Amino acid sequence: MIKLIVGLKGSGKTKTLISQVNAATETSHGSVICLEKGDKLRFDIKYQARLIDVEEYNIDNAHGLRCFVAGLHASNSDITHIFIDSALKICKDDLAEFSAFVANTEDWAKKWNVQFYLTASVAEADLPEELKKYL
Repeated sequence: MIKLIVGLKGSGKTKTLISQVNAATETSHGSVICLEKGDKLRFDIKYQARLIDVEEYNIDNAHGLRCFVAGLHASNSDITHIFIDSALKICKDDLAEFSAFVANTEDWAKKWNVQFYLTASVAEADLPEELKKYL
């Protein structure tokens, strides 16, 4: 399953993501991973979730993010949830690259039985059609 949380800056995307991460830590029987750009979520995410700042690993584009997520799963197949805050920003605000990343995560979600939640600072009306099914 993939869920996109979209909206313009200040619309509450990150707050929604924090709530969903914390809820997942209470129900998951595996690992909950939360990727962020920077360290703004450090005090909001429960300690049971693995919080990772992608900037510490020089992840700054869709290809790097794709490889990083694959590596995370390769090292821990017990992951049940992957949350990515500012996913579009990590993909350099490139909607085409972001769309390709989401398509890749759809394959992984089915294959690995992992739930993905991604936030993107973009108006719903500006989303490519292929991404609207994940809202």
